Amino acid sequence: MPEIISIGECLIELFSKEPIQKATTFNRSLGGDSFNILVAASRLGTKTGYITNFGDDPFEPYLRETITNENIDASSINVVQGFNSVAFIAIKEDGDREFVYYRKGSAATKIQVNDIDEAYISKAKIMHCSGIAQAISTSAKDAVLQAAKLARQNNLVVSYDPNYRHQLWSHNDAREAMLELMPYVDIFMPSLPADSVPLFNSDNPNYVIKQCHEMGVKTVILTMGEIGAIVSNGNQQYTLNPYIYDKIVDTTGAGDSFKGGVLHGLLSGKSIEESALIGNISAGITITGRGATNAMPYRKQVYEILKTLKLTSN
Repeated sequence: MPEIISIGECLIELFSKEPIQKATTFNRSLGGDSFNILVAASRLGTKTGYITNFGDDPFEPYLRETITNENIDASSINVVQGFNSVAFIAIKEDGDREFVYYRKGSAATKIQVNDIDEAYISKAKIMHCSGIAQAISTSAKDAVLQAAKLARQNNLVVSYDPNYRHQLWSHNDAREAMLELMPYVDIFMPSLPADSVPLFNSDNPNYVIKQCHEMGVKTVILTMGEIGAIVSNGNQQYTLNPYIYDKIVDTTGAGDSFKGGVLHGLLSGKSIEESALIGNISAGITITGRGATNAMPYRKQVYEILKTLKLTSN
């Protein structure tokens, strides 16, 4: 049975090295924060499971095959009538990325409270929740809250990545959804400033961490991109510089890889400090390849590097 379960949306990603208006060829892969975190943890050796819907379109066999190949349990994935979400990702002429999403009304947006199986959740150890899953529809937001409540009732650890996306909802709606979920959250994993500004109206890491602990969150893991990350348990605080493994190719999925690595470490009995190092290494390797999961590392590579690193306490 899974040790980590996540709930959310898995997207078909179609990538081109040319601007969308000129592109003639797209490479296919999968993405989505709730999926990416499971891949990161699974490749490190943690048993994982997914709660989502797949649409019954021609992409469904590819989705299921990929989930199976990543050793992610699919027993709580429903196939419903409709289409699967698609994200077109391309490189613009100035080098920046552009994104076009087709997700409104997709199969994943139809997740609802009745899809949440308490028996399935009760056998796990961590329930991971995503702000994107909350944002894609009202029924999905209600389902995420139900999953968190059931996890708390069954003594699971609840982790939460708010992952704010302005294309999906307003600051106020996102903050309201966050506050609704926070009473059930043990590990909160926001990004600064992408999450902290819309949700806490601040880019001050110490202020954000303090606010989170005052809401009752035990562990705060604040990711800051190229600046690094801060881990706080309320008593001690640790800082991490980014782990540089090789040339940076694509930062997509770095945060998810980091967070999946942290959750894996905690489930492996490691301290929060060492778990953060595992996440840091995983993220550093992930950004050396194209796409959210293509370069996500496996256990042996990460643990060999882990032996050489140390964490700094503030």
